[in-house]
Amino acid sequence: MIILKSRDEIETLRKANAIVAEVMQELSGAICSGISTADLEDIANLHISKRGAKAAFPTVPGYKHALCVSINEEVVHGIPSKNRLLEEGDIVSIDCGVIIDGFYGDHAWTFPVGEVSDVAKKLLKTGERSLIDGIEKAVLGNRLYDISAAIEKTARAGGFSVVRDYVGHGIGRSLHEDPQIPNFGEPGTGMKLRAGLVIALEPMLNVGTYEVDVLQDGWTVVTKDRSLSCHFEHSIAITEDGPEILSRI
Repeated sequence: MIILKSRDEIETLRKANAIVAEVMQELSGAICSGISTADLEDIANLHISKRGAKAAFPTVPGYKHALCVSINEEVVHGIPSKNRLLEEGDIVSIDCGVIIDGFYGDHAWTFPVGEVSDVAKKLLKTGERSLIDGIEKAVLGNRLYDISAAIEKTARAGGFSVVRDYVGHGIGRSLHEDPQIPNFGEPGTGMKLRAGLVIALEPMLNVGTYEVDVLQDGWTVVTKDRSLSCHFEHSIAITEDGPEILSRI
């Protein structure tokens, strides 16, 4: 069921996503060779608590952490660990969600650790560009898969594949709401975009195949060929004046 949000509800979603954006800013400054993914988790929990919010991901059955931290070939849902250290040349995706006043915020970004390869640089640039291009299609008069097609077009133009098994989603009083938003699709198809729709777009691009596996921990998704992957996500509100990125300071 599609749930359109009122102006007051969007204001609360803006508050939740501002907290997530601030957490991501804190984490971006902490990323360095030698830091553990559990250390990043601690930083996130501290900032979330200071803002009077709660971590959103523990509301997902079976998951206990504030962050998903995914390195190199890990696409999404990497579990923070004190034994997992970032290394020079890695790329690391950090996904964070919060809940405050009954509404959720959700945001993800992939960062370089020090100097990374040219392929990694191109992957990150293309991933970010695909997210921006998708957002630009989130306007009244367009259809849902205009967003999906724009993401896929940019990814393919960069020489990368898009993950098909995991998608973007609506967001509001639940972390994951309808509609699902794949990162591929036919333009001009899907539901008409309406004011009050709040969605989390999250392109996941791979250097190699779009196919993925899930590791034995039951959470960590990796590329099937173990090629590099990136993940970018913004929560946005569709308004009469165009798309508003909520998860940006």
